[in-house]
Amino acid sequence: MLVVNKLSVSYDEAPALRDISLQVEEGELVSIIGANGAGKSTLLKAIAGLLQPDEGSIQFHGEALVGRPPYEIVRLGLALTPEGRRLFSRMSVYENLLVGATPNKDPAVRQALLEEIFTLFPRLQERQKQKAGTLSGGEQQMLAIGRSLMSQPRLLMLDEPSLGLMPLLVDHILETLQRLNQERGMTILLVEQNVREALEIAHRGYVLQSGRIVAEDEAQALLRSDLVRRAYLGI
Repeated sequence: MLVVNKLSVSYDEAPALRDISLQVEEGELVSIIGANGAGKSTLLKAIAGLLQPDEGSIQFHGEALVGRPPYEIVRLGLALTPEGRRLFSRMSVYENLLVGATPNKDPAVRQALLEEIFTLFPRLQERQKQKAGTLSGGEQQMLAIGRSLMSQPRLLMLDEPSLGLMPLLVDHILETLQRLNQERGMTILLVEQNVREALEIAHRGYVLQSGRIVAEDEAQALLRSDLVRRAYLGI
């Protein structure tokens, strides 16, 4: 489904990613782990068209993504839930969700999508007239994910969805992602600071260090690896 080949990205000539290659197959949940500054967010932004790479290629269902504007990439079926949520704080929950539905012009389709989101996150239905900026951190993250789902993505990318949330809400968010993958077959690429939890729900994982992939394997194998245990699990 998604193939990244020898991707390099720089900020003002300072390398952020170097020679990155990875793939995500349809129906997989793949986690990318690494320390702060490893390049995880940069990778997702490059895939989503928010950053242009220096070298390399990105293909999504055989379509080349490099050089395409982000709105075209969304229309191809790839959505990013960004770090920090990036909601429209003065707009209501309902209005934020409709922004995510921009690729879908049919009112009936939009209504069906809203009902799916409200089933997945009942709190959003209760708060649909409330301004997004007044929601709790957990509710804002639900809204950010819901907004992405409104575009009917074939691949959902999430950048640190548990950031700033209390442990109970972290469990709820990650369990929801696992349900989307297992019950709806949604393909997910997850960047997550909670390494153990991210690998426990994933099929496969990649480890990023200083802009390079230093390990890749089945998720359970990574959990048992000395690299992950020493560097990220404190074992």
